[in-house]
Amino acid sequence: MRTILHSDMNNCYASIELLHHPEFRGRPLAVGGDPEARHGIVLAKDQLAKAAGVKTGMALWQARQVCPDIVFVPPRMELYLRFSRLAREIYAEYTDCQEAFGVDESWLDVTYSSRCRGDGLSIAREINARVKDELGITVSIGVSWNKIFAKFGSDYKKPDAITVIDRDNYRDIVWTKPAEDLLYVGRSTRVRLNRAGIFTIGDIARSDPEYLHRLLGKMGYVLHMFATGEDQTPVNNESYEVPVKSIGNSTTTPRDLVCDQDVKIIIYVLAESVSARLRENNFRCNVVEISVRDNGLFTYTKQTKIERSTDITEEIAVVAYGLFRASYDWHSPIRSVGVRACDLVESTVPVQLDMFSDEDMRQKKHDLDQTIDEIRNRFGYRSVQRGMMYLDRSLSSLNAKEDNTVHPHSYFEDGNRTGSDRYGT
Repeated sequence: MRTILHSDMNNCYASIELLHHPEFRGRPLAVGGDPEARHGIVLAKDQLAKAAGVKTGMALWQARQVCPDIVFVPPRMELYLRFSRLAREIYAEYTDCQEAFGVDESWLDVTYSSRCRGDGLSIAREINARVKDELGITVSIGVSWNKIFAKFGSDYKKPDAITVIDRDNYRDIVWTKPAEDLLYVGRSTRVRLNRAGIFTIGDIARSDPEYLHRLLGKMGYVLHMFATGEDQTPVNNESYEVPVKSIGNSTTTPRDLVCDQDVKIIIYVLAESVSARLRENNFRCNVVEISVRDNGLFTYTKQTKIERSTDITEEIAVVAYGLFRASYDWHSPIRSVGVRACDLVESTVPVQLDMFSDEDMRQKKHDLDQTIDEIRNRFGYRSVQRGMMYLDRSLSSLNAKEDNTVHPHSYFEDGNRTGSDRYGT
């Protein structure tokens, strides 16, 4: 039988910020947005803020209404990713089969490690203690024979807890809990299940999978497999995969954009911020995506795979601007633009050289970007600017790097089996 752990950093962003801001300990704290500019949402909160009613996704002004004493700090994604890498270095000492599920969560297959490290509970206790001692934050860990119940276990008790879910106790621990506690049972799925008289995870497990298929489509098979503990999805081997799916920025512009030049300025501002984040965290992207919203609030996204993985500003900006030119007909002015780097890999991943590419020029562009990063880190964002930014100072004044969005991986990526595979559809 497999032994799977799921390790989840407790209140990850907020806990890391409290390490660097000990003066805020004892006060409710949330990470997100720009409180001075009075915009943005809560990305993460600590236990005190959670107890006061602050929820992830709340607008900052709403969070202050429910918790007047709350302290806001801006997000520092490069810092959180560094802690993520440090945690994964600890995990790597126990297994090479570890799979990130976002910045703060990882599955670990320690089946073979248990021969020399002890059983799953012993390994979990050791990891829990090491993360606390070496990183200064806590993790909750679930131990089980499959990934779904291991994740359920890490969520079962928080913070700083270990829960073992085995074949003797899973009916008592898992099946008695509400259906929405199962991975991928969201609000709409919960409503549909409840209307059918299915309220607990045990109800899902005892239901006919064909009935669930008629009710929910292929996801019905998936949820039945999850609830019964039959998921056999493997933990991916350690590789060049990064713990996040994409890094992107979008902005509502200070005025409507009315021509290609306006959009080009914004795209370059956003591409600079996205590429800087990639370089800070030693990532490159294989896909570039844009999103555009006009002043009638119609939104669309376009993406394309690029020939060579990159973290170079100009390459990302050229692709993003090309996507825009090929897809927008200026039926309306534009109020919002986004640029996202997707399908990320570590910068150390080997690449196939192209005899038709000027590798020396690409390296020079990369070195120039790094030099600009260093200048801005020392003297501020506006210490060095592209010439085009002087064409419209209001548009180019945005410092998009301070408001970055990170998107975690989905459970169903990388060839993970779904319930439809299990039931042969």
